[in-house]
Amino acid sequence: MSLNDNPLLKRPDVTLAVSRGVVRALLDRGYIPLMELTVASGRRIDVAGLGPNGEIIAVEVKSSIEDYRADQKWPEYFEWCDKLYFATASDFPHDILPSEPGLIIADAYGGEVIRETQSRPLAPARRKAMTLRFARVAAERLLRLPAVTP
Repeated sequence: MSLNDNPLLKRPDVTLAVSRGVVRALLDRGYIPLMELTVASGRRIDVAGLGPNGEIIAVEVKSSIEDYRADQKWPEYFEWCDKLYFATASDFPHDILPSEPGLIIADAYGGEVIRETQSRPLAPARRKAMTLRFARVAAERLLRLPAVTP
């Protein structure tokens, strides 16, 4: 049974399951993932990844056709990353997605890049700003963990 076919799972559950799978897939590819990273424009990247060489990827999770059709802001994310991907459950109709972003198929246990995307290197100033934003958000979240709080 696929994620969207499970009557017990609601759209937020599918989004969370796909996001978790994306996080695991990014870790497998050498990226440090961060869920829900807000960028300077106020947009929120569902899952961002910071690579070992400073490459920044953005993953836009789509849990349903309605989610995709209602949210057409995804082209704006190209300004904030080197690579952009969509991530969906396996039963999502992938033919409705544009071909320019890459595609990751994921569930709660992992994910796989089905279609790569072309790299669009960020300008150095934007890369620095994004890397600092990534680091500060990650550090702040770590400090909020009960066992780490001073």
